[in-house]
Amino acid sequence: MAEDAAARTAAVLAIDGGNSKSDVALVAADGTLLASVRGPGASHEDFGVGEAMRRLGEIVRRAADRAGLPPGGLLARHTSACLAGADLPEEEAQLTAAIQQQGWSMTSAVANDTFAVLRAGLTPAEGERPWGIAVTCGAGINCVGVGPDGQTTRFLAFGTLSGDWGGGIGLGREVIWCAARAEDGRGEPTALRAAVAAFYGMGSMHEVAVAFHLDQLTEDDLIRLTVVLFDAAAAGDAVARSLVELQAEEICAMAVTAIRRLDLNGAPGIPVVLGGGVLEARNPLLTDAITRRLAKAVPGAVTCVVDTPPVTGAALLGLDYLGTGPAAEKRLRGGDPG
Repeated sequence: MAEDAAARTAAVLAIDGGNSKSDVALVAADGTLLASVRGPGASHEDFGVGEAMRRLGEIVRRAADRAGLPPGGLLARHTSACLAGADLPEEEAQLTAAIQQQGWSMTSAVANDTFAVLRAGLTPAEGERPWGIAVTCGAGINCVGVGPDGQTTRFLAFGTLSGDWGGGIGLGREVIWCAARAEDGRGEPTALRAAVAAFYGMGSMHEVAVAFHLDQLTEDDLIRLTVVLFDAAAAGDAVARSLVELQAEEICAMAVTAIRRLDLNGAPGIPVVLGGGVLEARNPLLTDAITRRLAKAVPGAVTCVVDTPPVTGAALLGLDYLGTGPAAEKRLRGGDPG
């Protein structure tokens, strides 16, 4: 009976839980993707742990149905959940316990979602532990690192309160700030002044500021301004280019600090994985600025922009936990497992 039950479960239930969306995947022990489903955000910071679990539960049930797994009982041997807002060890422990209580799997582990980006960007050699640095720059910014010996380092990622700057929200605020000051005479002239107003279909930065004040524009609208920023920078606007350089500087500061904390400075071939919407846009000015700065600060760093969904990274962490081997990873990534 136990063997029959195991045959009707997946090896890994992978979850990438973000603020705006959540991805769930069920993966077999050989790396075969059994089902994947995208649903709405399920952040415990926005909804509380109980409601976050209910929201994730709905997405998990849809994935189980799609995989043809029977309702009720175990769905997988292990749940690997990488969740936004799992910033402290006690938060990871609380969320791990909450997920384990759902009865989806025999074992569960929760990590910050940046660890999923890191694992998604790594392809370790057979017998090698996955290691490297990841910086995510999406709505906010974060960085984690894992050394060859398994030692980890990370940042609080609380935003301004923990010394962080950048991401779509941070960049959006700076773009608005520069454009507003250009209009009222306190700041340097910049093409961002007209570009931002036009982007929102308004005639002036005064109107834009009022719209934000009255909540007619929101943080989601701020995040969209990265497109305006990159376009202005590409056209040669000095203010826009300075913001792109500032973002590159912050990304490199986090990566270099993580490298030093792990005592990797001077090591060859240090993987630095870049993820999140701002970086995955692959803006050449930003990417080149990061590469240039990292090459100067840490000559052994090798950067790559992740091209694999973070839920794949969560699944790979689960397969690592189960010790399934490189053939399963290759199959999951879509290659011939050999």
